[in-house]
Amino acid sequence: MEFVTSADGLNLAYDVTGQGAPLLCLPGLTRNMEDFEPVVEAFAQRAQVIRMDFRGRGGSDWGDPMSYQVPVEAADVVTLLDHLGLDRVTILGTSRGGLVAMVLAAMARDRIAGVIFNDIGPEVMPEGLAYIMDYVGLPPKAKTLEEAAAAFPRHYAPAFRDVPAGTWAAMARRLFRQEEGRLVNRYDPGLRAAVAPAFAPDAVAPDLWPLFDALAGAPLGLIRGAGSNILSVETAAEMRRRRPDMACAELADRGHVPFLDEPEAIAVIETVLEKAQ
Repeated sequence: MEFVTSADGLNLAYDVTGQGAPLLCLPGLTRNMEDFEPVVEAFAQRAQVIRMDFRGRGGSDWGDPMSYQVPVEAADVVTLLDHLGLDRVTILGTSRGGLVAMVLAAMARDRIAGVIFNDIGPEVMPEGLAYIMDYVGLPPKAKTLEEAAAAFPRHYAPAFRDVPAGTWAAMARRLFRQEEGRLVNRYDPGLRAAVAPAFAPDAVAPDLWPLFDALAGAPLGLIRGAGSNILSVETAAEMRRRRPDMACAELADRGHVPFLDEPEAIAVIETVLEKAQ
């Protein structure tokens, strides 16, 4: 793990593995770079896999919670690209990471070689936002990593089925840190206050379709969990209508978000990387 300094002085964690076409992996709202371990395993022999922790998450510094906003995180991405001397990258964006990719289409379109959206699009289902507010910034209920992993199959059913026990164990390790007699989230609890206004039931969602359309000319990919409560069937269909050339995979027995170890997900990533070179 290495660090780059943001414009406002935070140390932002990142990791680079492998050689080849650069693939920048941007995690979900409460997630971190370790979510992309399956991507490193699958692509490190044929791509330069760059993983980043957004401010306030994973190994990155905590800052003012009000700075935990998508445009600020997009600016942090540009800071990292400049630091690494990379003109263009293909972005693999999980949930929040995909929103950051769309904002980058407006801020720095010339830095984008391609985008793969992992269970996210220009419209987000209200039920998914409500679900996120049920847990974001709150202490984990489980007391140990083992307890958390054992609870996941029941908690995520029926959207997730046939998930190996080792995958749930890895997810617990990525999400939480074990302290004396308890688990803690691997992100700043202030994230709750940062997202609450945008996630409120009466909040007016911004129109992100122009940002999606701004990716015209860049190879795109879409990975959707069939049981997703974030990316609706209708939004995914509209994304395909606007970009019929987009590589797509709908994953059975997966919800929000797919693990990215699924063969269909790997195939989408591979297709976009090849087109983006």
